[in-house]
Amino acid sequence: MSPATPPHPAPDVCAVVITYRPQVDLLQQVIEGVQSQVGRLLVFDNGTQDEKLDAYFVQLQRTSEVVIERSPGNIGLAAAMNRAAEHARIHGFNHLLLLDQDSLPDPDMVATLKAALEQLQRSGPVAAVGPQFRDRRTGYIAPFIRVAFPSSQKLNGGPGQQVRCDFLISSGSLIPLESFDRVGPMDEGLFIDNVDLEWCFRARHRGFSLFGICDAQMRHSIGDALRPSRIVAGGIKIHSPVRLYYITRNRVLLYGRKETPAVWIAQDIPRLILKFFGTLLFLKPRAAYFRSMARGLRDALRGTTGPMGPS
Repeated sequence: MSPATPPHPAPDVCAVVITYRPQVDLLQQVIEGVQSQVGRLLVFDNGTQDEKLDAYFVQLQRTSEVVIERSPGNIGLAAAMNRAAEHARIHGFNHLLLLDQDSLPDPDMVATLKAALEQLQRSGPVAAVGPQFRDRRTGYIAPFIRVAFPSSQKLNGGPGQQVRCDFLISSGSLIPLESFDRVGPMDEGLFIDNVDLEWCFRARHRGFSLFGICDAQMRHSIGDALRPSRIVAGGIKIHSPVRLYYITRNRVLLYGRKETPAVWIAQDIPRLILKFFGTLLFLKPRAAYFRSMARGLRDALRGTTGPMGPS
């Protein structure tokens, strides 16, 4: 499709952009990039207190048909996704598109995902399809993943390819609401990290397929920061101590769930151990990282879920 040719919108798709302390200029680009591609755009803000964002939302409501929902506090990513699915269902939409506040879709991303989804559904139940994304900071094209041991298969695919995979990141995922209802809602106990991983494992366990659509493109970034690396493709993703609490806790929680593939657990335990010691060796403040990760491990072993409480 030529960049000058506007794509046909998908009127039965409701998109949600979930925000938490967003960069307003970038959020505006995301909204402008997706609004014309879908039947409705919902912005769900997770308790951000920011005057610049307040002013932008006021202006947005005056000048567009974007629907804005603002939670008084941070209810977590999973809960926000579930509220968005409920909103889409109530208003008669058949599909939900999930987007992060920094995910920039190509002009034809939604139409490309929708066409691929309809084709794939003729061969069996599909939980979701997702785009191939390029890191906004480095240009690195993230592969789709099939879980294997001792390491997973990383599949880049190519033009026209639809890659069967074991999980998709939530941002950019197009989910039929019928599949969402059959797989079940996002696990709100996980709060923010690994929510997409758990849902995808549950979907695969229940007989659904997941596909990466190479012709659907999106720019996105993972991690709070990125450190260049000659060893790790795409660089090393740097997370805050709070995020590492959730990453540690939630991955260990997944080890005990029947839907989680045993082969993923076998390869992830060594990875988590390396991440623990690598973080302590190379990132500062070491004490803050150690406390967060140790607390995440302790809470996982206790079965603690939900938002991180006071220490």
